[in-house]
Amino acid sequence: MGMTLSFTRVTPAELDRAFEDPEWAREHLDDEELPYCFLEKSWAGIQFLLDAAEVRVDVYEDGDAIDEECTLFGWSDSMVAEAAKALSATPFEVLAGYYDPRKLSEKDVYPMKHLWDADDIDYLRYNYQDLVAFFEETAASGNAAIRHFSF
Repeated sequence: MGMTLSFTRVTPAELDRAFEDPEWAREHLDDEELPYCFLEKSWAGIQFLLDAAEVRVDVYEDGDAIDEECTLFGWSDSMVAEAAKALSATPFEVLAGYYDPRKLSEKDVYPMKHLWDADDIDYLRYNYQDLVAFFEETAASGNAAIRHFSF
């Protein structure tokens, strides 16, 4: 299965409840009707490109821990809005200029056993487009998000 990362849209009130009751948050995230963005295993490659382009959004580290295991992180509505602004200002074509399969492989960017190649840029592009759309739509609705990391 591997390590995957996703974001789910929640209201600010639901985010507050998640901080108070992490178990409720886990159960709430099972609701398939909630808008979400599933980055699969692309999250580390996307983060590599964001870091190289000096975009100040960290899909893994940003947010506030909801649970003790740090598998759930809360992104407030203001954090979502800031991320949406930064991501929207950075089209994938900018990030693509930093795509170097050799560097990603040398730095063991997850998935570490995977040797990056020229075709993998399309996988990152597709997932980055979903990420940007998720943050734009979540920010436009004034909502927050929960980042879920599974391994």
